[in-house]
Amino acid sequence: MEKRKTDNEIKQQVLRELKWDSRISWAQIGVEVHDGVVELTGVVSSFAKKLAAQQAAHRIRGVLDLANEIEVRPDALIVRTDADIARGIRQVLEWDALVPDERIKSTVSNGWVTLEGDVDCWRERSDAEQAVLRLVGVVGITNLLTIKPSQIASEDLRNEIECALERRADREAERLRIEFHDGTVDLTGRVHSWQEKRAVIGAISHSPGVQSVKDHVRIDPYF
Repeated sequence: MEKRKTDNEIKQQVLRELKWDSRISWAQIGVEVHDGVVELTGVVSSFAKKLAAQQAAHRIRGVLDLANEIEVRPDALIVRTDADIARGIRQVLEWDALVPDERIKSTVSNGWVTLEGDVDCWRERSDAEQAVLRLVGVVGITNLLTIKPSQIASEDLRNEIECALERRADREAERLRIEFHDGTVDLTGRVHSWQEKRAVIGAISHSPGVQSVKDHVRIDPYF
Protein backbone atom coordinates (compact mmCIF):
# COMPACT_ATOMS: atom_id res chain seq x y z
CA MET A 1 0.00 0.00 0.00
CA GLU A 2 1.26 3.46 -0.89
CA LYS A 3 2.50 5.62 1.98
CA ARG A 4 -0.03 8.30 2.91
CA LYS A 5 1.14 11.83 2.15
CA THR A 6 1.17 14.50 4.82
CA ASP A 7 -0.80 17.70 4.33
CA ASN A 8 2.44 19.63 3.90
CA GLU A 9 3.65 17.23 1.19
CA ILE A 10 0.35 17.66 -0.65
CA LYS A 11 0.56 21.45 -0.30
CA GLN A 12 4.08 21.62 -1.70
CA GLN A 13 3.16 19.38 -4.63
CA VAL A 14 0.04 21.44 -5.42
CA LEU A 15 2.16 24.62 -5.38
CA ARG A 16 4.68 23.04 -7.75
CA GLU A 17 1.88 21.89 -10.05
CA LEU A 18 0.39 25.39 -10.11
CA LYS A 19 3.79 26.84 -10.94
CA TRP A 20 4.33 24.27 -13.70
CA ASP A 21 0.95 24.92 -15.39
CA SER A 22 1.48 27.78 -17.85
CA ARG A 23 -2.23 28.70 -17.80
CA ILE A 24 -2.10 29.85 -14.19
CA SER A 25 -0.75 32.96 -12.44
CA TRP A 26 0.47 30.74 -9.63
CA ALA A 27 1.97 33.53 -7.52
CA GLN A 28 -1.53 34.95 -6.97
CA ILE A 29 -2.94 31.71 -5.56
CA GLY A 30 -2.83 30.57 -1.95
CA VAL A 31 -2.99 26.90 -0.94
CA GLU A 32 -3.99 25.35 2.38
CA VAL A 33 -4.47 21.64 3.07
CA HIS A 34 -6.21 19.94 5.98
CA ASP A 35 -6.72 16.17 6.10
CA GLY A 36 -6.29 15.93 2.34
CA VAL A 37 -8.81 18.69 1.61
CA VAL A 38 -7.33 21.56 -0.40
CA GLU A 39 -8.49 25.18 -0.21
CA LEU A 40 -7.48 27.54 -3.01
CA THR A 41 -7.65 31.30 -2.49
CA GLY A 42 -6.47 34.41 -4.32
CA VAL A 43 -7.42 36.40 -7.40
CA VAL A 44 -7.17 35.54 -11.11
CA SER A 45 -8.23 37.40 -14.24
CA SER A 46 -10.56 34.79 -15.77
CA PHE A 47 -12.92 31.97 -14.91
CA ALA A 48 -10.85 29.67 -17.13
CA LYS A 49 -7.79 30.30 -14.94
CA LYS A 50 -9.81 29.59 -11.81
CA LEU A 51 -10.83 26.21 -13.21
CA ALA A 52 -7.28 25.54 -14.45
CA ALA A 53 -6.02 25.99 -10.89
CA GLN A 54 -8.69 23.60 -9.64
CA GLN A 55 -7.72 21.00 -12.23
CA ALA A 56 -4.02 21.36 -11.37
CA ALA A 57 -4.69 20.72 -7.69
CA HIS A 58 -6.83 17.68 -8.46
CA ARG A 59 -3.98 16.16 -10.45
CA ILE A 60 -2.02 15.65 -7.24
CA ARG A 61 -2.38 12.19 -5.75
CA GLY A 62 -3.60 12.48 -2.18
CA VAL A 63 -6.02 15.36 -2.79
CA LEU A 64 -9.42 14.09 -1.62
CA ASP A 65 -11.62 17.17 -1.95
CA LEU A 66 -11.18 20.80 -2.93
CA ALA A 67 -12.72 24.16 -2.02
CA ASN A 68 -12.11 26.68 -4.79
CA GLU A 69 -12.38 30.12 -3.19
CA ILE A 70 -10.40 31.91 -5.91
CA GLU A 71 -11.98 35.21 -6.95
CA VAL A 72 -12.31 36.10 -10.63
CA ARG A 73 -11.45 39.74 -11.26
CA PRO A 74 -11.17 40.54 -15.00
CA ASP A 75 -8.28 42.67 -16.21
CA ALA A 76 -9.36 46.31 -15.97
CA LEU A 77 -7.47 47.10 -19.19
CA ILE A 78 -9.60 44.61 -21.16
CA VAL A 79 -13.19 45.80 -20.95
CA ARG A 80 -15.92 43.34 -21.94
CA THR A 81 -19.51 44.45 -21.43
CA ASP A 82 -22.28 41.92 -20.87
CA ALA A 83 -23.39 42.59 -24.45
CA ASP A 84 -19.86 41.81 -25.70
CA ILE A 85 -19.83 38.55 -23.76
CA ALA A 86 -23.31 37.58 -25.01
CA ARG A 87 -22.22 38.13 -28.63
CA GLY A 88 -19.08 36.09 -27.97
CA ILE A 89 -21.14 33.25 -26.51
CA ARG A 90 -23.42 33.14 -29.54
CA GLN A 91 -20.45 33.06 -31.90
CA VAL A 92 -18.54 30.36 -30.02
CA LEU A 93 -21.64 28.15 -29.78
CA GLU A 94 -22.41 28.59 -33.47
CA TRP A 95 -18.85 27.64 -34.40
CA ASP A 96 -18.82 24.56 -32.14
CA ALA A 97 -19.84 21.55 -34.22
CA LEU A 98 -20.51 19.40 -31.14
CA VAL A 99 -23.34 21.43 -29.53
CA PRO A 100 -26.87 22.25 -30.77
CA ASP A 101 -26.40 26.03 -30.64
CA GLU A 102 -29.91 26.81 -31.92
CA ARG A 103 -31.39 25.20 -28.78
CA ILE A 104 -29.19 27.05 -26.31
CA LYS A 105 -29.70 30.58 -25.03
CA SER A 106 -27.59 32.60 -22.61
CA THR A 107 -28.12 35.43 -20.15
CA VAL A 108 -25.17 37.52 -18.97
CA SER A 109 -25.24 39.67 -15.85
CA ASN A 110 -22.08 41.35 -14.56
CA GLY A 111 -20.01 38.72 -16.33
CA TRP A 112 -21.95 35.78 -14.89
CA VAL A 113 -23.42 33.54 -17.60
CA THR A 114 -26.58 31.46 -17.31
CA LEU A 115 -27.12 28.79 -19.99
CA GLU A 116 -30.65 27.55 -20.68
CA GLY A 117 -32.30 25.28 -23.22
CA ASP A 118 -32.10 21.58 -23.97
CA VAL A 119 -29.54 19.20 -25.48
CA ASP A 120 -29.52 15.52 -26.39
CA CYS A 121 -26.94 14.18 -23.93
CA TRP A 122 -24.87 15.07 -20.88
CA ARG A 123 -21.76 15.44 -23.06
CA GLU A 124 -23.36 18.26 -25.07
CA ARG A 125 -24.29 20.01 -21.83
CA SER A 126 -20.67 19.86 -20.70
CA ASP A 127 -19.29 20.85 -24.12
CA ALA A 128 -21.45 23.98 -24.21
CA GLU A 129 -20.18 25.03 -20.80
CA GLN A 130 -16.57 24.36 -21.75
CA ALA A 131 -16.95 26.46 -24.90
CA VAL A 132 -18.20 29.45 -22.91
CA LEU A 133 -15.96 29.38 -19.86
CA ARG A 134 -12.82 30.38 -21.78
CA LEU A 135 -14.27 33.68 -23.00
CA VAL A 136 -12.66 36.86 -21.67
CA GLY A 137 -14.94 38.62 -19.17
CA VAL A 138 -16.78 35.51 -17.96
CA VAL A 139 -16.57 35.29 -14.16
CA GLY A 140 -18.81 32.25 -13.64
CA ILE A 141 -21.39 29.96 -15.25
CA THR A 142 -24.75 28.59 -14.13
CA ASN A 143 -25.58 25.66 -16.39
CA LEU A 144 -29.35 25.10 -16.52
CA LEU A 145 -29.32 23.11 -19.76
CA THR A 146 -31.64 20.11 -19.58
CA ILE A 147 -31.31 16.75 -21.33
CA LYS A 148 -34.09 15.61 -23.65
CA PRO A 149 -35.73 12.39 -22.39
CA SER A 150 -34.79 9.18 -24.17
CA GLN A 151 -37.02 6.20 -24.90
CA ILE A 152 -34.27 3.70 -24.08
CA ALA A 153 -35.17 1.26 -21.30
CA SER A 154 -33.51 1.85 -17.94
CA GLU A 155 -31.96 -1.61 -17.78
CA ASP A 156 -30.60 -1.32 -21.32
CA LEU A 157 -29.05 2.06 -20.54
CA ARG A 158 -27.50 0.77 -17.32
CA ASN A 159 -25.94 -2.11 -19.26
CA GLU A 160 -24.61 0.30 -21.90
CA ILE A 161 -23.03 2.49 -19.21
CA GLU A 162 -21.43 -0.50 -17.50
CA CYS A 163 -19.97 -1.66 -20.83
CA ALA A 164 -18.60 1.82 -21.50
CA LEU A 165 -16.97 1.90 -18.08
CA GLU A 166 -15.50 -1.56 -18.57
CA ARG A 167 -13.69 -0.26 -21.66
CA ARG A 168 -11.79 2.22 -19.48
CA ALA A 169 -8.43 0.67 -18.60
CA ASP A 170 -8.20 2.65 -15.33
CA ARG A 171 -11.50 1.45 -13.94
CA GLU A 172 -12.20 -1.75 -11.98
CA ALA A 173 -15.87 -2.75 -12.20
CA GLU A 174 -16.18 -4.03 -8.67
CA ARG A 175 -15.30 -0.64 -7.17
CA LEU A 176 -18.36 1.19 -8.53
CA ARG A 177 -22.09 0.69 -8.20
CA ILE A 178 -24.42 2.10 -10.85
CA GLU A 179 -28.14 2.72 -10.32
CA PHE A 180 -30.36 4.30 -13.00
CA HIS A 181 -33.86 5.66 -12.49
CA ASP A 182 -35.93 8.22 -14.44
CA GLY A 183 -32.93 9.54 -16.34
CA THR A 184 -30.68 9.90 -13.28
CA VAL A 185 -27.49 7.89 -12.82
CA ASP A 186 -26.55 7.34 -9.18
CA LEU A 187 -22.85 6.47 -8.81
CA THR A 188 -21.30 5.17 -5.61
CA GLY A 189 -17.95 3.58 -4.82
CA ARG A 190 -14.37 4.75 -4.82
CA VAL A 191 -11.57 5.48 -7.24
CA HIS A 192 -7.87 6.19 -6.83
CA SER A 193 -7.73 9.69 -8.33
CA TRP A 194 -9.64 12.68 -9.66
CA GLN A 195 -8.51 11.74 -13.20
CA GLU A 196 -10.09 8.30 -12.83
CA LYS A 197 -13.29 9.87 -11.52
CA ARG A 198 -13.42 12.23 -14.52
CA ALA A 199 -12.93 9.26 -16.85
CA VAL A 200 -15.94 7.55 -15.29
CA ILE A 201 -18.14 10.65 -15.60
CA GLY A 202 -16.86 11.14 -19.15
CA ALA A 203 -17.91 7.64 -20.13
CA ILE A 204 -21.40 8.21 -18.78
CA SER A 205 -21.79 11.60 -20.44
CA HIS A 206 -22.16 10.11 -23.93
CA SER A 207 -25.25 8.04 -23.06
CA PRO A 208 -28.34 9.63 -24.68
CA GLY A 209 -30.72 8.77 -21.84
CA VAL A 210 -28.73 10.32 -18.99
CA GLN A 211 -30.39 13.52 -17.76
CA SER A 212 -28.43 13.98 -14.53
CA VAL A 213 -25.66 12.33 -12.52
CA LYS A 214 -25.60 11.96 -8.74
CA ASP A 215 -21.93 11.59 -8.01
CA HIS A 216 -21.19 9.87 -4.71
CA VAL A 217 -17.87 8.42 -5.83
CA ARG A 218 -15.16 8.85 -3.20
CA ILE A 219 -11.51 9.47 -4.01
CA ASP A 220 -9.22 7.21 -2.00
CA PRO A 221 -5.62 7.02 -3.28
CA TYR A 222 -4.56 4.49 -0.67
CA PHE A 223 -6.95 1.52 -0.96
